Amino acid sequence: MTSPLLQIRDLHVTFRGEGDEADVAAVCGISLDVAQSETVALVGESGSGKSVSALSILGLLPYPKAHHPGGSIRLHDRELLGAPPEILQTIRGDRVSMIFQEPMTSLNPLHTVEQQIAEILRVHRGLDRSSARERVRGLLEQVHLPDPERMLTSWPHQLSGGQRQRVMIAMALANEPDLLVADEPTTALDVTVQARILELLRAQQQRLHMSMLLITHDLTIVRHVADRVYVMMEGRIVEHGATKQVFDRPAHPYTQTLLASEPPHREESGSEPNGTPPLLEAKAVRVWFPIRRGLLRRTVGHVRAVDGVDVALRPGRSVGVVGESGSGKTTLGLALLRLQPAEGELRFDGRDLQGLTARELRPLRRDMQIVFQDPFGSLSPRLSAWQIVEEGLRVHDIGDGEAQRRDIVAAALHEVGLDADSMDRYPHEFSGGQRQRLAIARAIVLQPRFLVLDEPTSALDRTVQLQILQLLQRLQRERDLAYLFISHDLRVVRALADYLIVMKDGRVVEAGPASQLFRSPASDYTRALMAAAFEARALEPRDAST
Repeated sequence: MTSPLLQIRDLHVTFRGEGDEADVAAVCGISLDVAQSETVALVGESGSGKSVSALSILGLLPYPKAHHPGGSIRLHDRELLGAPPEILQTIRGDRVSMIFQEPMTSLNPLHTVEQQIAEILRVHRGLDRSSARERVRGLLEQVHLPDPERMLTSWPHQLSGGQRQRVMIAMALANEPDLLVADEPTTALDVTVQARILELLRAQQQRLHMSMLLITHDLTIVRHVADRVYVMMEGRIVEHGATKQVFDRPAHPYTQTLLASEPPHREESGSEPNGTPPLLEAKAVRVWFPIRRGLLRRTVGHVRAVDGVDVALRPGRSVGVVGESGSGKTTLGLALLRLQPAEGELRFDGRDLQGLTARELRPLRRDMQIVFQDPFGSLSPRLSAWQIVEEGLRVHDIGDGEAQRRDIVAAALHEVGLDADSMDRYPHEFSGGQRQRLAIARAIVLQPRFLVLDEPTSALDRTVQLQILQLLQRLQRERDLAYLFISHDLRVVRALADYLIVMKDGRVVEAGPASQLFRSPASDYTRALMAAAFEARALEPRDAST
């Protein structure tokens, strides 16, 4: 029997504490194998050590703060743990590629898409500029990015979250690696693109005999893509085996809990309450971005990000906004909060927002909050969790002194499932899911009346996702909150939304009560979204044989 392509044995990862702080053992003696052409999934709670284990393969942890008390990582029988930097440099991006969890922070904001992908082609393949450009264009087409020619000269901030994720996938596949380490590769993607990307990765595997280590919280993807599964909890592997075996006959209590954590359906809420005026009402909202060309930067057209959208939000109700990546969902949310200049009528609690200056708008900011899609990019790396959550309290003069504000912050952190003792840690010291919870704490600490939730559960594993949904439902009941819930995960939207807006290319394709649209969608586009979300993402089940 041939040896595995990747072999990890008894891997330990410890982070040294600063000052009097104790060391933190993030990974405690895990072992796993990935064979040639095999897909292995690593699943578990946020903070369980999945990403730390993956980053250890290529030596990408923050050394020397991170260190390995023991273990071995072998690729093609070549030891990687402790290998010299020059050896790892030849492997990174060539024989082993990685799709990182947060594409906005992984892409260089000072380089165009073409420059970033072409760099690894020049480093590892020595391609000239023309050849690299053609290869990059082909990769952008492979990952289904619209208008690849325009994308070549685009900057990361000009792309949607899903488009940035696809750029990361194109970059990872550029040199046709032997092993692809995919850390939440479809987190920011809508369900239809998820299916296409997963089919693309599967096709690449078959063509290149590529292996894949898949780190994800999406168990539907695992069921239909992975050959074998390893389940991690608190830095240890608690269960592993063939995918069908683990899903059909889970042995460990944590695995059983993970598989049972399905978002509940939203209870039927009936028609809108009589006489209840909308808290926020928007009519004919329009956000067009100019396209400029030439030396004089003349406007030659517009990107119609949002084109004539109406929204009405009442206290205690939730409006879900769904659609493909780049359909205008996030831009709409920003426009409703006056964080993005927009045309159209916009009223909050009967007050015209469009006529207010920034100074006049500031007192209303407490009532209108947002949880951004990318928790790492929206949290200042120079501020601790305490400072991040406390900032809004200071701006709006809430709390009598620092001691009381620390109590308020501690209560907010506890409410979203974070330990109050962690409030002096910085964003990079939290896992992706923990950062998402920190972003939610920052929003709810001001006790707003209206909350825009932009993919608030996208970085969370299933059990924590369910906890956050239950938290949001409880907060809504207790505080009569109005939510605009933006998500590509229709299972999550179904659990929270009373009313549903389906967007495509900046326009509303279909809108109506959520229960009605989920039961009988009218448009072909909505039906395609529903099929991709609830019919196994249009994927055939993975062969269970190993």
